[in-house]
Amino acid sequence: MEKLLIEGGHRLSGTVQISGAKNSAVALIPATILADSPVTIDMLPDISDVRTLCTLLQEIGGEIQFIDHTLTVDPRSMVDMPLPNGSVKKLRASYYLMGAMLGRFHQAVIGLPGGCNLGPRPIDQHIKGFEALGAQVTNERGAIYLRANRLRGARIYLDVVSVGATINIMLAAVRAEGQTIIENAAKEPEIIDVATLLTSMGAKIKGAGTDVIRIEGVESLHGCRHMIIPDRIEAGTFMIIGAAQGRELLIDNVIPQHVESLTAKLREMGADVQAGEDQMLVSRNPGKLKSVDIKTLVYPGFPTDLQQPLTSLLTQAEGTSLITDTIYGARFKHIDELRRMGANVKVEGRSAILTGSTHLEGAKVRATDLRAGASLVIAGLMASGVTEITGVDHIDRGYDHLMEKLSNIGAHVWREAIDDEELPDRLKRNDR
Repeated sequence: MEKLLIEGGHRLSGTVQISGAKNSAVALIPATILADSPVTIDMLPDISDVRTLCTLLQEIGGEIQFIDHTLTVDPRSMVDMPLPNGSVKKLRASYYLMGAMLGRFHQAVIGLPGGCNLGPRPIDQHIKGFEALGAQVTNERGAIYLRANRLRGARIYLDVVSVGATINIMLAAVRAEGQTIIENAAKEPEIIDVATLLTSMGAKIKGAGTDVIRIEGVESLHGCRHMIIPDRIEAGTFMIIGAAQGRELLIDNVIPQHVESLTAKLREMGADVQAGEDQMLVSRNPGKLKSVDIKTLVYPGFPTDLQQPLTSLLTQAEGTSLITDTIYGARFKHIDELRRMGANVKVEGRSAILTGSTHLEGAKVRATDLRAGASLVIAGLMASGVTEITGVDHIDRGYDHLMEKLSNIGAHVWREAIDDEELPDRLKRNDR
């Protein structure tokens, strides 16, 4: 176990290269199961979620090469081996194995997914889609069993807009017989990315990125080479870092359209944000930041994954800010940790009410999930003194070489090993 230490107060400048999108990667890798020849994906982020998925594909017989952010998967020897436990429990996106294995083998046994504990994230819409395509779905001893004699296209209306369900139904439907129509589909850029890969593999998909996706099933899919899109959440995290401590921080390899909702809020707060073709230049405002209200929504609204990082920046804004998360109600576990550092914030239901500006002091805090970890990193960069963050494994799930990227722009960050004896009692209890 390690802890991340940050000496705050240093101005940051230089260039940050944004990695491939984590939320795309965790769907693109399972999609390779559907091919009948090798698939290569370039610019994958080197994060623990990607390595965990590679391990899972190896468990079912896939041949994997992951070198210098390029992954090649040879799926020809894969079998429909059950994956009820083990690595499948480590990440939420393991549910994409359901759609991919159902699409190829017409059956699968996948353990209920793990990942960050952000409150209930039901997979009922995934199951609804699979059943509409002709699968029988049962929950037995903590694993989902999927069985289908054949898969047939269907018209599927999602009761709630769900990225996971949209992608999972796409994975199952591309090799089903006939046409599948997904209505009220999610429109996130990651869905377009997955559809682009599947189309390159020979799938027939129209409408990805709109609320109606049409899929004509094909008998087989072949290998291809695909370049993943940049990670809009990592880009957004560094934009917030730039607004907090930046002196002309250049964020490279970003699609500005994907971060428009954050750009608007940072400008509203008074940060200097300039957009280029594939770059963003962000600087801290020499004056005082203004408070703003945030409400997370499905894309193209403000992303829930940036709610926690932006909360840290809002501690430095004058006035009262209201942060409402309509996606995950339990996504406020970072608030107690920010309070330890001096933030004036309270949680009421699905909202956090934050009054600023406040002076943050370095403290011993714990990352309870991936984006909470990003929030505490940003707070540590702004705080006086040294901040110690445990739960670094959560951060490693979604940020590719974060410490090295921060060091390259002038942050004082380092890691140290931590023994269980060093953990405060409250952390020992939480880790059990």
